[in-house]
Formats: sequence, structure tokens, C-alpha cells
Amino acid sequence: MASDSTPNPDLHPVVRNALRISLSAKEYKLLHDYAVQRTPSAIQNKLPSPSAFEAIVRSKNKHNEASIRASLRVFVLSSSLLKLVDVVAGRIRGDLTQKNTSRTSFARSPNFRLSISLSLLLLIHRFLYRFFVKLRANLRTDDARPFRDRNPRISRALTSRFAPAVGASIAGLALGICPQKQLRLTAAIYTATRSLEFLFNALDEKGWFKDRPRWFGSWLLMPIACAQLFHAFIFDRETAPKWFGNVILRLSPSYVRGRPESLPLEIPWPEKEDVVDSLANIANLRWPPNTLPSTLTSISPITGPAHPAISSLSCALLHPNSPSCSTAFLHHILLLVPPLARFLTTVTLALSLRNIKALMNEPISSINKLSKKIITMTAILSASTGSAWGSICLWNTLLPRSVLPAKRFFLSGALAGVPFAFLTNSRGIFMYFFRAAVDSAWKTGVKRGLWKGWKGGDLCIIVLAWALIGSILETRPSAVQGKGVRKALAWLKGDGFADPVEVAAKRRARKAAALKAEKAENEP
Repeated sequence: MASDSTPNPDLHPVVRNALRISLSAKEYKLLHDYAVQRTPSAIQNKLPSPSAFEAIVRSKNKHNEASIRASLRVFVLSSSLLKLVDVVAGRIRGDLTQKNTSRTSFARSPNFRLSISLSLLLLIHRFLYRFFVKLRANLRTDDARPFRDRNPRISRALTSRFAPAVGASIAGLALGICPQKQLRLTAAIYTATRSLEFLFNALDEKGWFKDRPRWFGSWLLMPIACAQLFHAFIFDRETAPKWFGNVILRLSPSYVRGRPESLPLEIPWPEKEDVVDSLANIANLRWPPNTLPSTLTSISPITGPAHPAISSLSCALLHPNSPSCSTAFLHHILLLVPPLARFLTTVTLALSLRNIKALMNEPISSINKLSKKIITMTAILSASTGSAWGSICLWNTLLPRSVLPAKRFFLSGALAGVPFAFLTNSRGIFMYFFRAAVDSAWKTGVKRGLWKGWKGGDLCIIVLAWALIGSILETRPSAVQGKGVRKALAWLKGDGFADPVEVAAKRRARKAAALKAEKAENEP
């Protein structure tokens, strides 16, 4: 049995503070109940009981200690995870035996700086949020009336319900310690788009968009996103996500063909990326007729034996065996649908195993839903990629050669995003594509010199977006989609891992029950 004696009053303050920031009294009690009691009695006698530990760590600054404790745990956990990722990645690459001659110190290592930035972010956010909450409460008292009378504008700002959230968002500047610029850029884009998404939800709850047409929805992001991604894939491939290029080439077997298996090895054949680069050169040459320029001799194995009825060089490159662009589009659909349907069926069935109980309870309806989902996704993806490549021929027919020679790929990408209008309840997918497009647009603009990076601009965007998210969480927590997201934001403030929507509902229920009980007591 653990000792129940009172704690040693001469316990060193450093040891006492170390215990406070290591474990709370509640956590120690849980650890004692489930682990310590199962240890040998010799060890139990040396450990304090839960009541003794509570007396040791008792303090008036529980909030500060909890903040420091959470910050240290974030640092340790993130450092361990990053180290584990490095080890696993090294084993996959097989370079663990290679000695790194340019080693950096631990304090300057990217993993350490990322971990310390995350821990400081949490610590500063909790401290600032707590500070502004107390300041707001003090400024609303009668004792602070003289200050409010002398400084009305400052008082209105500091006593606003948004003041704690806006003030605590300054903690986002702690990410400046993180050396990974791409990580900060991704975080800035993610927080900005999420804040705008939550703002739209809040305005929608207020009825601002109650008269919107039925076709208005988040799918409208897809034409914008696909326009940027497709144009970047053609002209600035290094600024487009690698997965986008791999997917679009994988889904374009009839337009961007690989090397024929029957072709002898001594005969050259352009790679798929070379075909795309040649298409960009054709656009820069203002879409010449089916006469191969000297700068595009690498695609001669494709355009040389093309059908003689084809009059455009781009058509000879994309569908050399078919003189009709519409026939080439149909051939693309017929060639892509069977393997794509098989792949989507395999993936969908594998994902449906998570709901195996529902599948067994209602097999017919579940199979119908899965079949509808597979057919819809197959039709959307095949139509989207076909529209992207097939519309190139359409613009050659409708537009003169000198009109939008390169910008017409934006139109092709936008047309490729239209089929996603039939994909319902997929805002997360649309937002992911939109974020990738924003990242690509920024990198393309920097590459072409359209704008220059603003030092610290990503941190400012993170701070502003975080302030907006925190303000929405204070006023309309239901507008913040995702129960886990709301819990994480509440934990970040130091309010515990609790959903603000559920907390508000319980508070309203208790208030209604109290009013009902009071009304019942007052009735004769």
C-alpha cells in the first residue's frame, strides 16, 4: 500500500514544480489506480498516495501549469513522431548506412525547430487567451468605469466577445521558428480556406444565402481549381502537385499514349511528359497546322503516321489514328471506363469493410448505394479527363489561332471541373483541390515574376485566419464543421477536449430545467 503520510514540507521547489508540470493530480490518480497498484509492494511503499500527491502539487496557478504541461507533451510527442518518420523514411530509402557529412546541431535541426514552434504556439495561445479573458472581465466591472470613459474605443475592443480569440491568434507568429517554408505556406493556405469556409457556414446559418439557386454549391470550386491545375500541368509542371500529373496521365490512355509494346526498341518514342511539353510548345507557336516544326521533332513518331485527314498538329498529337475529334472522345470513354470501374470497385469495397455491420444488415440497399457511387465516380472522372483533352480540339475549331493561344488551357481545365457538379456531399474533396490550386497559383506567380513573396506574409495570414476561426467558434460554434475540429480548438484554448456545441446544448438544457423547476415552485 502506498504511503499516506503528509508530504515532506522540505521538498525542494524544483522537484515540486517538476512534479506539477509532469502529472496533474487527476492523472496521477488514474495512473495509480491502473498501474501503480499492480507493481510490487516494495515499489508501492516508496510512491505517494493520490491524496499525498495532490497535496504536493497543489497550486494556485493550475491553468498555467496545465498549459506548460500540455506544451511540453506536444514538444516531446512531436519530436518523437518526427524522429520516427525520419527513421522509417531512411529505412525505405535504404540510406541508413550512409554517413551524413553535413550534420547540423540539434538546436538548428528542422525537426527540433518545428517541435519547439508547435509547443510555443500552444503555450502562448493559452496564456494570451487566458490573459484577454481576465482583462475583459476586469474591464467590465464597475471599478473600471473611469478607464472605459477615458478610452471608449479601446474599451469596446477589449471588452468585445471576440477579444480573447483575436488576441490569442497572435500566437501563430510562433510558427516563424519553423524553417520549412512549404509547411508554413501550406498551413497559411489551409487556415485561410478553412476560415472562409466557416465564415460561409456562419453566414448561411444567419440566412444570407437562403435564396441561392439549387445549382449553387461548393462544386463551383472545382472549375476554378481544375483550370489552374491543368494550366500549370501543361506549362509549369513543377508548380502543380505531382499527384495531379500522375492521375491525369493515368486517366488519359488514349490521348497521351505510352510506348507501344510492339514497337522495336531502336525506334525512339517520346515519354508522356515530353508529349505534354510538346503540347505547350504547340500552344506557344499559336497552334500551327499539321506540319511538324523543327523544334518538335521528338513527337514525329506520333504525328508522322497520323491520319491524313487531320489538319491540326495538336489533333495529330492527341488522337493520330482518328480524324474525328468527337470519335476520339468516345474512344477515350470506352477505353478508360472498364479499368477505372474495376479500380474504383476494388477501392470502394475495401473502404466499405469499415461498415461491415450495415452491409450485412441491409445488403441490397448497401450494394445499391455502392454501385451508384462507383458508377457516378467512373462517369465523372472519365468525363472530366476527356473534357480536358477533348476541349483542346474544340477551341481549335471555335477560336482563331491567335486568340488565347495559351490561356485556353484555363478554359479546358474549367470545363473538366464541371462534371464534379454531380458529386454530392464532397465539400472536403473540392476544398482539397482548391487549396492545391491556390498553392500552385502562388508558385506560378512567383516563378513568372507576377508577384514576390512577402517576408512573414504566411504568418500574417495564419494569424488573421486563426482570429477569424476563433471568433466564429465563440459566436457560432456550429458553423465550425467537424466535431473533432471543434474539440481540438477548444483544447487549444485550454477549455478541455470538449465539443463547444455539446457544452452549449447541455448548458441550455440545465438552464431550461432550472427555469422549469422554478416555475413549478412558484405555481400554487
